[in-house]
Amino acid sequence: MNAVMRAWARALAAQFRFKILALSLIPLFISLFLWGGLMAWRLQAIFDFIQAYFSEHQAFAKASDLLYSLGLLALKTLIVPLLSMWLLLPIMIMTSLLFIGLMVMPSIAKHVGNRDFPDLEKRRGASFLSSLGFSFGSFFLFSLVWVVVLPLIFIPPIYMLVQPLLWGWLTYRVMSYDALAAFASPKERQQIVAENRGSLLCIGLVAGWIGSLPSMLWMGGAMSMTYVLLFPMFVSMAIWVYLLIFIFTGLWYQYYCLAALKAMRQSNEIESDVKENVTQLVDLEFTEKR
Repeated sequence: MNAVMRAWARALAAQFRFKILALSLIPLFISLFLWGGLMAWRLQAIFDFIQAYFSEHQAFAKASDLLYSLGLLALKTLIVPLLSMWLLLPIMIMTSLLFIGLMVMPSIAKHVGNRDFPDLEKRRGASFLSSLGFSFGSFFLFSLVWVVVLPLIFIPPIYMLVQPLLWGWLTYRVMSYDALAAFASPKERQQIVAENRGSLLCIGLVAGWIGSLPSMLWMGGAMSMTYVLLFPMFVSMAIWVYLLIFIFTGLWYQYYCLAALKAMRQSNEIESDVKENVTQLVDLEFTEKR
């Protein structure tokens, strides 16, 4: 836990460097351009589809009964926009996380490595394509589970517990892989993940719970659908906050993983030196006996 907190403190200090803050702007502009265009093009179609589905399956009555039992009947008129936003939100977050992994994490790794771990050898155990494949595989597994637990959105206490767990698992998988891609060999990466799985998952869970906060901005945007000028602001703020959280989490993983890698290599070197000395002593003793 001390190593986790040390990495957290170093990541927090690095988060406010101008170069690191500037890294959040590139994926932000790409996300806004991509999703802003798609939403302007097809958002109304999504609303119409959900509206038609609810009408055909008499889901409005069931949703009204559920909201009434939860004391949230006032949200009845917002069911369609809320569901649309909550369907789009995970996709937007995943693309932002993908942008961070592919575009920002290499810069973070280079910045942290050159500045704080200049003597750490880069063994480049993962290529760009392998990192991309690993990320997509993790996203696929996450998406399957996310679809299964989506109905829990109508039970806020449980959903607010499950959502950070899912995002924490995804963050732990993707960012620990990317943090070690340039520095560790495949065997070293597997050993570090196996020996530090609890700490790595803990970092992901904390990041997942922190990452649930921008959902409030997104909810506000969904509830402000009639205010056309406010909605893009809510969306932009939510995406940027998510990106800043992901970058901080990337720094946290980078510092923790490189410190763990450095400690592991030093330990392996000591063990190797001890074995070599023992072997020399045994050979010397054997030679003297002869």
